[in-house]
Amino acid sequence: MTDTHEQELPLGLYWKGKRTTVDRIVLPFQSLEVVETINESRATREKEKGTMFRQDPNAMDVEWRNKLIWGDNKYVMSALLEQFAGKIDLIYIDPPFATGANFSTTVEIGEKEIEVTKEASAIEELAYRDTWGKGLDSFLQMIFERIVLCRELLSEKGSFFLHVDWRTSAYVKLVLDEIFGVKYFKNEIIWHYYNIAPSSKRIFAKNHDTIFWYTKSDNKHSFDDSFLRMPYEEGSQYAKKGWSKDSEYKPREDGKLMDDVWRIPTINNMSHERVGYPTQKPESLIDRIIRGCSQEGDLVADFFCGSGTLAAAAEKSNRRWITSDIGRYAIHTTRKRLLEIEGCKPFEILNIGKYERQYWQTISFGNKTPEQSMAEYLAFVLKLYKAEALPGSPYIHGKKGNKLVHIGGVDAPVTFGDIQHALEDTRRMKQKELVVLGWEWEMGLHDVVEQEAEKAGIKLHLLSIPREAMDKRAVDAGDIQFFELAYLETEVKKSAHGYQIKLTDFVIPNLDLIPAEVKKLIKKWSDYIDYWSVDWAYKDDTFHNQWQSYRTKKTVAWNSSLTRTHTLKKAITR
Repeated sequence: MTDTHEQELPLGLYWKGKRTTVDRIVLPFQSLEVVETINESRATREKEKGTMFRQDPNAMDVEWRNKLIWGDNKYVMSALLEQFAGKIDLIYIDPPFATGANFSTTVEIGEKEIEVTKEASAIEELAYRDTWGKGLDSFLQMIFERIVLCRELLSEKGSFFLHVDWRTSAYVKLVLDEIFGVKYFKNEIIWHYYNIAPSSKRIFAKNHDTIFWYTKSDNKHSFDDSFLRMPYEEGSQYAKKGWSKDSEYKPREDGKLMDDVWRIPTINNMSHERVGYPTQKPESLIDRIIRGCSQEGDLVADFFCGSGTLAAAAEKSNRRWITSDIGRYAIHTTRKRLLEIEGCKPFEILNIGKYERQYWQTISFGNKTPEQSMAEYLAFVLKLYKAEALPGSPYIHGKKGNKLVHIGGVDAPVTFGDIQHALEDTRRMKQKELVVLGWEWEMGLHDVVEQEAEKAGIKLHLLSIPREAMDKRAVDAGDIQFFELAYLETEVKKSAHGYQIKLTDFVIPNLDLIPAEVKKLIKKWSDYIDYWSVDWAYKDDTFHNQWQSYRTKKTVAWNSSLTRTHTLKKAITR
């Protein structure tokens, strides 16, 4: 009799609009631009790049850096395929699967650390709307495409873990069988987090999640030796033997396999792990997965980063890691969490940046001459800003009321030179007000252009073009808002021994950006600041984070962190 578990069954799940061919977004690995390095000096980075790396920009760096990436994971994984296809040893993803959930988090405001709710950003809301806006069908299409890309990134010995709950587990299992094959389904792990929410309206509690485990091939992957231990649980045979629960794992003496029902509590608000994400998973859960199916030095990844649990667990267990998220706040939260780990190895923060915009520009305005493409791009942004075109100047593109408008390009930051030319044309046209719209901005731009505008007698407004402008749903819904750039004011003092930098103000020109519940808690400008860092030898390229200060649950006297002194080992000439 044939064992049906070994057969490739003709399974298939169908949903409205199902597409089994994943759109290939061809992005080079270099589209993942390094915007910041952490725990690494500029001298170390430049020394290790060597002559080879400078000559060949496509060469991989000689020394590995862990990677925290901001961007849509479909773009991120597409860009990673160039150099990481078949090279990631373990992927764990915990996608949003709660149809009624929001993605709000809690943040601390002011010295008393009053918690307020931070709602999802517009881009997160759009991604959520795209996932659940049409119900289960759109979720399944989203997850199908991501799983296909994950499988391509997995190594031949690789393991894939997908975390879901009771709402989608039955559907997702069939999607996984279709992509990986029934043969490579290894186990269904139940994470049981106890009955913590009694309700008179329920007979049975909803107190477990499901984690599906698949592999890419039959290649064996040996376990981490430190994993060969059994979990301690109240009432277990190990507790009866008198073992203390102070350590998480106890020696496995009887040779039994670890159970596939894992009794691990959720994170409560008093836990040192808690960072404010309502769906945050405990490190012990992810640690068990990492140690169970990878070894030290292996490369692991999570493309729905959230609060950064996989990165933190991987860092502590000596794995290399890549993690990404579409939310800027998720990236910020993860960065702070990693900095709290003693001895955290160097890592870099990357984003898709200009390549994502170039791809959008090609799709939206491509197959035309460069002049036609640029004209359509400018007309599109002017329409979003509700301005009219104004031909005749290479630096003035439109007009809104009495304000002239300059629009920055897609693939480069707005520079001091760009604004200087636009100011000159504004003065030549005898106008008194100029608006500059840009995707990115040259570092340290604000103060110098304000001075130039003041000398010219022109009122200058610097407004960011939001990323949502690339999303047709947001454009069609009229959700696009342009906000003036916020900026820091600093005081820099130089002595014979070094520099002292003091933050003196944080200016938010348009307070409409700030929720009302936050505004009423703000007592002073520094209450807006959660994190700041310094590159003592910045060279108009990657920001090398050489010192940082940030809020934590233990940090109350925040004002004491608003000044930093740096002693020079050698003179800085610029």
